[in-house]
Amino acid sequence: MSRKKDTDHNILDRAKIERSKLDTQKAILVGVGLNSEGRAEIKDSLAELMELADTAGAEVVGSTQQVLDRFVPATLIGSGKLQEIKEMVAESGANLVIVDHQLSGQQSVNMESVLKVAVLDRTQLILDIFAQRAQSHEGKIQVELAQMLDQLPRMVGAWMGSLSRQGGGIGTRGPGETALEMDRRRIRNRVDFIKKQLKEVEKRRAHIRYSRKRNQVPSFALIGYTNAGKSTLLNALSKSDIYAKDQLFATLDPTTRKIFLPEGKTAVLTDTVGFIRRLPTKLIEAFKATLEESGDSDILLHVVDRNSPSLTRHVEVVEELIKELGWSEKPILHVFNKSDIENKNIQIPNHLFPRVNISAKSGLGLDRLKEKMTEMISSLQEEKDLFFSNSDRHHLYELARDCSIIKQEESQHGVVCKVKISPNLIHKWSDYLIKKEVID
Repeated sequence: MSRKKDTDHNILDRAKIERSKLDTQKAILVGVGLNSEGRAEIKDSLAELMELADTAGAEVVGSTQQVLDRFVPATLIGSGKLQEIKEMVAESGANLVIVDHQLSGQQSVNMESVLKVAVLDRTQLILDIFAQRAQSHEGKIQVELAQMLDQLPRMVGAWMGSLSRQGGGIGTRGPGETALEMDRRRIRNRVDFIKKQLKEVEKRRAHIRYSRKRNQVPSFALIGYTNAGKSTLLNALSKSDIYAKDQLFATLDPTTRKIFLPEGKTAVLTDTVGFIRRLPTKLIEAFKATLEESGDSDILLHVVDRNSPSLTRHVEVVEELIKELGWSEKPILHVFNKSDIENKNIQIPNHLFPRVNISAKSGLGLDRLKEKMTEMISSLQEEKDLFFSNSDRHHLYELARDCSIIKQEESQHGVVCKVKISPNLIHKWSDYLIKKEVID
C-alpha cells in the first residue's frame, strides 16, 4: 500500500521535480534549428529562450547554437556539439542545459547521460513558468493537465527508476505490470479526471457568456504576443489593478472587467494568456476553456508592442495562432501599444488595419481607442424589420432587452418594429423577420 502511495506521490509531484531543476540553477542555452528555417529565426528564438530562462529563475551562464541539415534522431544535435556543451558545463559550473526545441523522452535521457546534468527543452521551460504563474484552481489544473500530456510521450525506459512489479501468489509470478506501465495508467486516469473538471469549467463559462449575449453586452478580448502590454491596457480601460509586469507570461488566469465607452455604452473586456512562438500544442489543448473566453468574444483587440524589434515576427505568430484557433472571421482592431516612444526604424506591416496607436502606461490615445471600439460595435449591428401580431405583442419587452428599437409602427393586425440587432441574435428572432415589401 505504501509503495502505491509513493508512486502516486511521484506522479502528481512531477511538476515540482521539473521545477526544482530551475531553482537557482546555472543554465546553458542551446539554440538548434535547420538550415531551411533561417539563421535569423534561430537566433531570435534563442534570445527569447534567454528571457524565458530568466523569467523561470535560472541564471544563464552560457549559450551556443547549431544549424543542421537534419536533426540527429538520438540526441537532436551532433555528437561534436554535445561534447562542446559538456566542456562548457564543466568550465562554467552549470547544472542545467535548456534546449530551444522539442525533445523526445529518449533524446533527453541520451543527452543527460553524456552531459551529466539535467536537460530541459523549450516546452518544459514554458510549462514551468505557467506552473509558477497559475493562481486560481482552474489555472493550476490546466497547467497540471498540460504537464501530464507533455510527460506521457516522454516516459521511456526506467522513467523515474520504475521497476517491474510481481504479484505474491500462484499464477501472479513473472514480469507482471511494470512500474512504468502503472505510472502511465495513473497519469491517464488523472488526465481523465482533470478533463472532467475542465468540462464543468467550460459549462460555467459558457453560461456566463450566454447571459452577456442575452443582455446585449458587447465583448472584447485582448490577444497578442506575451509582454505586449495587454494587462496594463485592461487596467487603464477598466480602472482595475490586476497584476501587470514587464515580463513574459505575467498574466495566466483569464480576467474579465466591465468598461465604459462613449455614447453611454458598456462592454466587457477579457485578458488572458499571451502568445509566443512555438507555443506548446498541449498547452493550447489544456487551456481550451480559457481560450474560449477570447474565441467567443465579439471583437478581438490585437495588442502589439510598437517598439519591439521583432514586431513583424510577433504579428506573424499571433496571426498563425488566430488561424489555428479558428478565429480568422472575427473583427480585429490592431492596438499598437507603447507608441509614446516610437521607433521609426521599426516598420509596421501594411495589412494591419483598422489600427490605433496608444500608450497604456501614459494614457496616450486611449480616448481614440474607445471611440474606435464603439464604432466597431455599431458596425456589427444590422437594421432589421420585425412584425409582431397582436397575440405576440408580449414579446416586445424581451425584444427591447435584446436590441435597440429605432421605430415602432402600429397596424390593425399588430406592430412593425425597426431595430438594430447583433448578428448573433438574429436567429433568435428569425420567426418575426419580414421583408421591406411586406411593410409597404
